[in-house]
Amino acid sequence: MKKHLSFILFVVFVFPTFHLNAQSNCKVLIPEIDSVYSGKCKKGYAHGKGNAIGVDSYVGKFVKGYPNGRGTYKWANGDTYTGNWKEGKRNGEGSLTLKLQDRDSILDGMWKDDQYMGKKPKAPKVTHKVSIDRYSFKKTGGTKDRVLIDFLQNGMRNTTITNLSMSTSNGIEANLGHSIGYDYIEFPVTIIVNYMTLNKLRSEEYQAIFEFVISEPGDWIVEIHN
Repeated sequence: MKKHLSFILFVVFVFPTFHLNAQSNCKVLIPEIDSVYSGKCKKGYAHGKGNAIGVDSYVGKFVKGYPNGRGTYKWANGDTYTGNWKEGKRNGEGSLTLKLQDRDSILDGMWKDDQYMGKKPKAPKVTHKVSIDRYSFKKTGGTKDRVLIDFLQNGMRNTTITNLSMSTSNGIEANLGHSIGYDYIEFPVTIIVNYMTLNKLRSEEYQAIFEFVISEPGDWIVEIHN
């Protein structure tokens, strides 16, 4: 009986102490939330889903001890941010709720290195299309404010296009290889493309129309497939 009682006391008192020590050895690298941590660890650092509490608190994803990924941070004064993080800083899309005396103020949009960059830009919008199989909009990561268009068919460049006409709300005509479009654009921009093309079997010619609006600044490639 005494042996059983000793084992029970060991489980009740020793095991919780071991659990707390294991968690305390998992480091969180933001001083304001480094007092108590529960969650996943890797090589001694918070890594994966976790909950960190200090003067402030954070619940969400960690990478190498820092909030990284999606999570919610709550400051001691009641302000909260829910959104994306990178290396302990707000980065990407997120929403900050500021606690004021009579109401909450919400700052929703895009963040970079803890700085608010503005509202999330609208996605490109197709306003009119005729005889278009499919299409895509891609930002290249370049520094120019430009929109270039590629015409594709059967996975390759469409060489059957004739009577091509294009118009834009602003910008200067530009081309890069087989891509054509406009440079020095002020966004938002509206572009209309009109042309004739053979079908995939090369048996019939038809008219294609593609009209779209891009609001977010950047260096864009638009692929139009027939």
